[in-house]
Amino acid sequence: MRDLRIRLPPVAAIAAAAAIAAAVFAPASVLAQTFSTEEGHAEFKSKVPLHTFTGTSDRLVGQVVLADSTVDFYIDLTTFKTGIGKRDKDMRKSLETDDYPFAEFFGKLVTPFDTLIGVEQVAVVRGDFSMHGVTRAVELSGTLRIDDEGLHLSAEWKLNLEDYDIVPPSLLIIKVDEVQEVRIDVLMRLKQ
Repeated sequence: MRDLRIRLPPVAAIAAAAAIAAAVFAPASVLAQTFSTEEGHAEFKSKVPLHTFTGTSDRLVGQVVLADSTVDFYIDLTTFKTGIGKRDKDMRKSLETDDYPFAEFFGKLVTPFDTLIGVEQVAVVRGDFSMHGVTRAVELSGTLRIDDEGLHLSAEWKLNLEDYDIVPPSLLIIKVDEVQEVRIDVLMRLKQ
């Protein structure tokens, strides 16, 4: 019987062993990790007749636990800025941030996530979004990508203020559209 084993030079054998080990062990170690941030970017786009404005905050806090697919984010609504102080004050009044300062999502990643480095993938989460004392079940889509910097998460969705018992601010007959376009863009670092 012939010996069919492949004989590799020592350097090639070590490189092959390292590649096999990385393929076998890296995904499991990444899957067991928790990624978090305290400075994620969130913004909303709001419309009034003949005008659109954006509110932004870099204070989105959250984490993703790959081991159990948990996704948990919250933001202090008072940290959103639109560039006009009076408009920010009116926004906080409509959102009643003295009584309801936070918006939060807690749920699970329901699509598979391949931990291959650098590959952006569609990600769907399902869970509860709470704002203004109202909690609703939602399903949101976005993207996830893991690389040397950490876990990148991006998502966009439409949020109807009336679904959360929020009366859009108005001035005389000009009223802010009840549908807000929300976008988040987050780089989460490996939690130590």
